[in-house]
Amino acid sequence: MNRLELEATCRQVRRDIINMTADACSGHPGGSLSATEILVALYCREMRISPETMHDPDRDRFVLSKGHAAPALYGLLGELGYFDKSAFKTFRQLGSILQGHPCRDYCPGVEVSTGSLGQGISVAVGMALGARLAKSPARIFALCGDGELQEGQVWEASMAAAHYKLDNFTVIVDHNGLQIDGTNDEVMSLGDIVGKFRAFGYEVIQINGHDFDQIFAAFDQKVTGKPKLILAETIKGKGVSFMENQVGWHGKGPNEEERQIALKELED
Repeated sequence: MNRLELEATCRQVRRDIINMTADACSGHPGGSLSATEILVALYCREMRISPETMHDPDRDRFVLSKGHAAPALYGLLGELGYFDKSAFKTFRQLGSILQGHPCRDYCPGVEVSTGSLGQGISVAVGMALGARLAKSPARIFALCGDGELQEGQVWEASMAAAHYKLDNFTVIVDHNGLQIDGTNDEVMSLGDIVGKFRAFGYEVIQINGHDFDQIFAAFDQKVTGKPKLILAETIKGKGVSFMENQVGWHGKGPNEEERQIALKELED
């Protein structure tokens, strides 16, 4: 995809996020909207994966460790043809392939069932180690939320990633500064995130998580003998004016009036 196509895909995925959470009257639009460019960059340029190759043992793999941002992942997978987009209407319904958090048994393209924060990155470390042992060229990417970094399991996984020198492993942190109960600093300050991850053995790259040039440059940077951490500075609710930087949009769906306002703002 060229730049215009990438930007158009982001707009459509954001529209899908709004529609899914509005139809369900629930969900997590804020952190889904903040992660959209990262996911589009991964699936539309960076990763060796497609609907036709999603069972290839040497495919690249993505783990949505911040599983509550499922609407962003579902929107993109649907737009890329992993499943029929009619499923969007069933988001969070009993029996739907699109559960509130990703389930690999239900949804095509989902590698790992996630939702319990900290577990996704831990599974991803195991996948990266497994790929190395199998002498596979597969690369593993995990997306974590910044509030998720308050989970001790994140740091246990990070010690293992550095200990085993997993240079086939990249973690992206969606650093939008807000979590369900307030700002990160109010709930549990994360302190020096860059310094912490460097101390745990990562090569750390800090970027604007909505700038494709910076995202692609971070992916392109070669790292040997250690895992890579991309700290992506983002805006919660990105693209919808009344949702941007508003903690209240962490975990609720828009009503019909709010849906229409958001969709109008996200028109081409």
